[in-house]
This record gives sequence, C-alpha cells and structure tokens, in this order.
Amino acid sequence: MNHDLQINQNAEQTYHSIRNSIVSAQHRLSAAVNSTMVITYWEIGEQIYKACGENDRAEYGKKLLDYLSEQLTVEFGKGFTVRNLRAMRQFYCLFPIRHTLCAELSWSHYRLLMRVQDEQARTFYAEECAKSAWSVRQLERQINTMYYQRILASQDKSLVAKEIQTTEPKPEYEKIIKDPYVMEFLQIQPDTHVYEGELEQALIDHLQHFLLELGRGFSFVARQKRFTLDGQDFFIDLVFYNYILKCFVLIDLKMGKLTHQDLGQMQMYVNYYTREMMNDGDTPPIGIVLCADKGDSIVKYTLPEDNRQIFASKYFTYLPSEEELKRELNLDGFYKLEESDGNQ
Repeated sequence: MNHDLQINQNAEQTYHSIRNSIVSAQHRLSAAVNSTMVITYWEIGEQIYKACGENDRAEYGKKLLDYLSEQLTVEFGKGFTVRNLRAMRQFYCLFPIRHTLCAELSWSHYRLLMRVQDEQARTFYAEECAKSAWSVRQLERQINTMYYQRILASQDKSLVAKEIQTTEPKPEYEKIIKDPYVMEFLQIQPDTHVYEGELEQALIDHLQHFLLELGRGFSFVARQKRFTLDGQDFFIDLVFYNYILKCFVLIDLKMGKLTHQDLGQMQMYVNYYTREMMNDGDTPPIGIVLCADKGDSIVKYTLPEDNRQIFASKYFTYLPSEEELKRELNLDGFYKLEESDGNQ
C-alpha cells in the first residue's frame, strides 16, 4: 500500500516537472515568435518607407502597396493587406531605431502604441509595458485612462516641464503617485452611494486590478491595520509596500470631500510608521488619502510646503470620458506651461 502511494506521488511529481518544462518551452517559443514577427514587420516597414518616400499615399506609393499586397498574399497568405503594410511602414516611422524595440512587446502591443500621438507618451507606455509585463488588454486600459497624463499631473507641473525630456527614471514619490485614480473595474455605477467599508472590500476583491492601477512595485501588506496609542485603537484602511521606492504606502479611503482632519490623520499614520515600523534600508513611508472630491487649497495650506510624504488623490469609480479627464488634470494649463518653457 505504501509502495503504491510512493509510486503515485513520484509519478505526480514527475508529471508536474515535465509539464513545467513544456509550459516554459511554450512561453519561450511564443516570445521568440513574437520578437521575430516584430523585427520582420519593422524591416518590411523600413523597405516600404525607402521605396515610397515620405508619402505612401501618392500615386506611386499606392500602386507599390497594391502590388506588394497582391504578390505577398499569393505567396504567403493573409496578413499583407494594403492596410497592414501601411501599419508596418508607420511602425518603422514611429520607432526608427531598431535596437530600441522591446523584445517583451508583441506586434499587438505595438499596434496599440502606434495610436498614441505624443512621442513622449508613446515611449513612456512602451517602457512601462515592458517593465510591468502588461498584457495587450492592460496596455489598452492604461492608454484609455490616460495613465501617462495622470502621472504627470501628480507632480509639480513646472518641474515636469523641465524634466520631461529626460528618460532616466528617478525613484521619487511623485513619479509613483497618480491623481486621479481610475477604478472602473469595481463596476460601481456613477452616482451610486457606497460606504467606505464597501469600497475597501471591493478593492480587496479586485486586488489584482487595483495593483495595476497603483503602478509598478506595489505589493499588498494588510487591510484595517490596527495600532494603539494611549489606549485608543486606530485603523489604516490599506497598507502596501513598494519595492522600487523601498517604503510602506498607507492608503485611507474617504467617500466625501477631503478635509484637513483627513490629512492630519494620515500625517499621524505616517509618523507612526516612520518611527515604529520602518526597517533597515527603508525610505520614509508615504500616505495617500483617496477621496471622492478634494480642494487643492485644503491640501496646500494643511500640509507643509516641503511635504514629501502625504498625498491626496481623487478617484473615479467609473471610466470618465477623455474630456472629463482632461478637465480633471488641467492638461491645457500644463501644455501651455510646457510650450512657454520650450520657447525660452
């Protein structure tokens, strides 16, 4: 009996070991195929660009694309329509330096990236997508929710305007914190009243999506983290750790409009973690008050001018329109500032 059990256990272990090898090989093969496809389409785009010149829609360019599409389709099958060939040419034009292509990104990733008009935003999405291993669907969500613009809006706009040309990432808190956060994955309808406890539970139920929205480097630590001061219990709604910043991130959820008491409470939480919970090698913790609405003046005059640890961010429980996001982020003011700095 024991002998049969041992054989079954060994067989099961052997099966899983072989299965892992096969799955690993499939992943490597898929990655190799994707990488080869991307390089091939880039090379095709380069050759079409050189043959067509600047305008592939001029008479010669259109005739050339028609001819290439017809010949390639006969020999290699579907996939070489005029539309796809134009996309390959555009791919080369937008990513002209071959060695900057990311092996981690598939052709489907690049087709999405090509829809992003702003070059700096496009580069940002490509780098973040590779670093965070976003799926095509995740990349599409981040583009649709203006992830890049929300990161920029979370920082001091004058500093961003000066630093936007630099590509070297800096481990600054402001590079991580976004405002607003878009949490449409909670599937809470607009104007639906929910309590803070319900919102917290919904975030826990959709933790994987919430981590994606938070950004790179976050890992979940605790919910309703309790600590006691002078016999009084306090509870921090959510606690995360960010391995890029090497610090704890404390999050408090507020359903109504932000008050100075909310910021003061978060300041206490951060002070407690700074003095009692930091480990060797950690940087000081940061606190984020996620609120349904906030006034910039409350934040400005409640927190010290040199504040680097307390942040207030608005959240949406639905996917806002592009116009709503632009108004929320005050992008027109940012772009005007960027243009004026560029003319100096």
